[in-house]
Amino acid sequence: MEIEGLVVADELYRFITDEALPGSGVDAGAFWKGFSDLIHDFGPRNRRLLERRTELQASIDDWHRANRGRAFDRTAYRAFLEEIGYIEPGGPAFSITTSNVDPEMAEVAGPQLVVPIMNARFALNALNARWGSLYDALYGTDALGDPPSAGGYEPDRGRRVVAWSRSFLDDVVPLSDGSHADAVQYSVADGRLRVRLSSGATSGLARPDQLAGFQGTPDSPAAVLLRNNGLHIAIEIDPRHPVGADDPAGVSDIVMEAAVTTILDLEDSIAAVDPEDKTLAYRNLLGLTRGDLTAEVTKNGQAFTRRLAQDRTYTAPDGSAFVLPGLSLFLARNVGHLMTTPAVLDRDGNEAHEGLVDAMVTTLVACHDLRGRAGRRNSRTGSYYVVKPKMHGSAESAFTSDVFDHVEDVLGLPRDTVKIGLMDEERRTTLNLAECIRAARSRIVFINTGFLDRTGDEIHTSMEAGPMVPKTLMKAQGWIRAYEDWNVDVGIACGLRGRAQIGKGMWAAPDLMAAMLEEKVGHPEAGADCAWVPSPTAATLHATHYHRVDVAARQDAIAGRPPRDLAELLEIPLASSTGWTSEEIAAELRNNAQGILGYVVRWVDQGIGCSKVPDINDIGLMEDRATCRISSQHIANWLHHGVVDRDQVMETMKTMAVVVDRQNAGDNGYRPMAPAFDGPAFKAACDLVFLGMQQPSGYTEPILHARRAELKGRLTGS
Repeated sequence: MEIEGLVVADELYRFITDEALPGSGVDAGAFWKGFSDLIHDFGPRNRRLLERRTELQASIDDWHRANRGRAFDRTAYRAFLEEIGYIEPGGPAFSITTSNVDPEMAEVAGPQLVVPIMNARFALNALNARWGSLYDALYGTDALGDPPSAGGYEPDRGRRVVAWSRSFLDDVVPLSDGSHADAVQYSVADGRLRVRLSSGATSGLARPDQLAGFQGTPDSPAAVLLRNNGLHIAIEIDPRHPVGADDPAGVSDIVMEAAVTTILDLEDSIAAVDPEDKTLAYRNLLGLTRGDLTAEVTKNGQAFTRRLAQDRTYTAPDGSAFVLPGLSLFLARNVGHLMTTPAVLDRDGNEAHEGLVDAMVTTLVACHDLRGRAGRRNSRTGSYYVVKPKMHGSAESAFTSDVFDHVEDVLGLPRDTVKIGLMDEERRTTLNLAECIRAARSRIVFINTGFLDRTGDEIHTSMEAGPMVPKTLMKAQGWIRAYEDWNVDVGIACGLRGRAQIGKGMWAAPDLMAAMLEEKVGHPEAGADCAWVPSPTAATLHATHYHRVDVAARQDAIAGRPPRDLAELLEIPLASSTGWTSEEIAAELRNNAQGILGYVVRWVDQGIGCSKVPDINDIGLMEDRATCRISSQHIANWLHHGVVDRDQVMETMKTMAVVVDRQNAGDNGYRPMAPAFDGPAFKAACDLVFLGMQQPSGYTEPILHARRAELKGRLTGS
């Protein structure tokens, strides 16, 4: 469809015209005129920003080549980066001015889910994960130290679940006397919790203000709602329930407020390469915004329709009624500045920048919520939350803010309605984080770290400096620790406390919940308001960390520590020696190659942008493009510096393709890569390595998109 100088794919045009515009309060003529202006006025600016990335990278490559063989001089390196504008001059101290922020983003610390928007069932599950059963999460995972058996219910395991949960309650919502393990009755009297113990004594909460409310009647509540560190815990009571019948107090479950926020991902975890894919992503976003998205699900042989959960109504201690959201507050992660999409062409026939298309269409969809015409509200403060990934430096942050100025004007929204989550995952953004925040200071609502993308960019940026340490040693590098602290230090200094989230990255092993319970408490202890989890179950378990750690108090303490020095971030993870044995080199190569192939074959052949992929040890890890980026850049680095050669890499790729084929043997939709090794998926994996140095910032998207589009073209005959 040609309209206002744009050529819009028919399916996207029909979606916007027939589904997104009606009920949005936006005039169709104004929308299309403003959309065209966005693509034609901001497109050239977008291209110039990408050209600037290329110029800076070329200068850095030249500097490293000119200094190869000399001891690395961090002082000279910093001076060089400042001279070329890679490190920007810092301005005076400031605080962000973001307003109208929902408490889930500004005040409440808790888990954050990231979910691919193209999978309706996953997206529904994620938003419904605002509340999760602690009993189920403990029983159904290895959180207790061992996984459940494949047989029926294990009474001993059930008792262990109850014991763990009661101990948790004693830690975070303790009684003034006695233990929750000894409770035989919960009730509410005179606005206070009353707990009758097995000894006959009556106790209450050590902190009476932790009682938030109840369901049912005060003397026989169906649920008791407790609050700690801003998060809720519901002790559900039903003596008729199979679990409650065995409990002296009739407790049938402990339900945690879990995924407080969710990122609906249109970027890293999906495979959207054509207008059909983009339209599906936008349609699902609209359905979630309006509250009418459903998905047909078959589980244990039973078919049912998955819908969004309802809000939860309680009675406050003073007898008044109140409602808590039943759904996670969502943010939409738009595409970054790099990619273009065939869904929209400009007047010269060029593909439009996908990030610009996302900005216009997803904000149009948000109007159904912002103008109160959706079935339920996502934001109760009138804001729309957009996570913007893969930005490089403050000029790109300012550009994003300017884009949303335009979008708001076109759609008739007040200035700064759109809030920006700034992903601190690229090296130039890390080094200039405060200036990136300053450039969008009236919109910033979120910053976070991302180890994998950040490391992939570190390798690519410093490709010419020399061979890097093995990937397995990357997390032990000093710059990584400095980077994680730096993000929190800068966020606090820029006034994000109580106004925006400071986040941490993903726990990638959804089957290893015991390890997550042991390790991921480090994220709130580091001062992070949120951290990413791979599943609703993980969100429920990770929520226990935010009860054990008062993040606001941690941020207060961190505010008094000396901040990390910028010089620490300039350490390049170069190998001090390349005297690895041939087996050490081969093992590193196998590990990287298997990870690339395991992810890419699903992305290209099946359009799965994120899934649990077996690693080389058959441990399922959540993989997305970030993991692929670091692995492919690492091999490209070793190849460039002669640690490995092309024949060795190709032979390893073929060997690991056989391994990946075996790991996917039970998938009826899987296409084996061996023995021909000539399909688009295998070629894509090889391209990522052998053409890795030529990829902009080491990103995987251009190659993956091209190979996926090639395959889809074969299947449709186009």
